Amino acid sequence: MKNSGRAGKAARRMLLWTFVALAALAAVGLLAVFVGPVMVTVATVMFVLWVPFALFTLYFFRDPDAQVPAGPGLVVSPGHGKVDVIDVMHEPRFMQGECRRISIFLSVFDVHVQNAPVSGRVSYFKYTEGKFLNALKTESAAHNENILVGITAADPAGEKVGVRLITGLIARRLVPWIEMDEEIQRGERISLIQFGSRVDVYLPMHAKVSVKLGDRAVGGETVLATFE
Repeated sequence: MKNSGRAGKAARRMLLWTFVALAALAAVGLLAVFVGPVMVTVATVMFVLWVPFALFTLYFFRDPDAQVPAGPGLVVSPGHGKVDVIDVMHEPRFMQGECRRISIFLSVFDVHVQNAPVSGRVSYFKYTEGKFLNALKTESAAHNENILVGITAADPAGEKVGVRLITGLIARRLVPWIEMDEEIQRGERISLIQFGSRVDVYLPMHAKVSVKLGDRAVGGETVLATFE
């Protein structure tokens, strides 16, 4: 699938740089044998701490293939996490009016690769600087650094679906893998948010919501809503 393995590549890059730094520290520690045992002890402790960090990093950047459901008019979840907001709001930029919002909170233990909710064309892409409030707070969607992606769906043709990628208190890097005017497929990998965060989905008012508050969503698999 498109963008497969990119999250793993990000994890390996992070591990490479931390390992290089650790190796340099270990080398200094070995040289310090001639000065005293303190540096060797420090290097050993740092290595012991690095091992669980490496394991968690590999776990955090896991990137499972989505079992994308087939069928007409389906909107799948772009994120892995807990549905904690379902409401109606005004979104002026892409939806340009009142719309349904489904908000999904991603904890540090959730998969942080995002998937396209529908097949279609990226017809809006806007990065906005902002704060880094705790993503557990729903107001983070309005104030935190974010990227709003607008998709003009192919099924049903012309329907608008918005996805907002939102940073959190710890998550401070949004890594989009799509660009303006790109054609994407439902369930395709579209981005990565590093560490805890939030993803909002904006739907037309006539879309029928298929989930309820508290549901666990699986990116690229869970049907959030349908167009009838």
